[in-house]
Amino acid sequence: MTKEIFSENSEGGLRLDPRTKLLMLVVISVVLTTGGYGQMMTLARPLLAVMPIVLLACSRRYSAAVICSLTFALAYFAEIFLLQFVGGLLNFILLACVGILVRFMPCIVMAYFLVSTTTVSDFMAAMRKMHVSEKIAIPLSVMFRFFPTVRDEYAAIGDAMRMRGISFAGGKPLKMLEYRVVPMMMCSLKIGEELSCAALTRGLGAPIKRTNINNIGFHAQDYVSILLCAISIVAYVQWVLVS
Repeated sequence: MTKEIFSENSEGGLRLDPRTKLLMLVVISVVLTTGGYGQMMTLARPLLAVMPIVLLACSRRYSAAVICSLTFALAYFAEIFLLQFVGGLLNFILLACVGILVRFMPCIVMAYFLVSTTTVSDFMAAMRKMHVSEKIAIPLSVMFRFFPTVRDEYAAIGDAMRMRGISFAGGKPLKMLEYRVVPMMMCSLKIGEELSCAALTRGLGAPIKRTNINNIGFHAQDYVSILLCAISIVAYVQWVLVS
């Protein structure tokens, strides 16, 4: 089994309850992708966009936080100041790119923070406290392990291709596509089967109630995050009623 991204110390300096992370992901996704501007939304949108970056920095993922903050700052600057000076087809292309970054990038960053800082045990404990059916919780827990494992396999395939001198720079682009796509398809199928078997081996599908040694609960940082989400929801509802 490849190295797993989830460990007991994966969250680093900041620890949030998995339920708080899920709430933040839902609120950020709904408000930023479907909400507009005006009223309290002028303050709520930047607040929600900055929250995932702050969480990355607090969890000691400084390089990812810097890259995301610079990318979002450039996109937000272009949306506010640059678009009014550009016209025609270039304006349409720039508007599409900037709109995607401003609206979807915070959602992606928050999802990355959720996956990279939540252990499967913590996630299953949170699902059980939320009384979520195992028909939903088990596939989600398998998904938590699937993407990091696929990423490791992708890196291993890239190393094997470089050892054989297969790359775009080597003048063999077709072979690169063939040798990368086919192994990834086969690895994805194999990984899915292995993770499903591992989940069943651990008794995730058993009819009896499973125990969990992970102690999750709400703390001061969770209440602050929930309060910010509540303020954003109020701003979003106000914007919907006004519009």
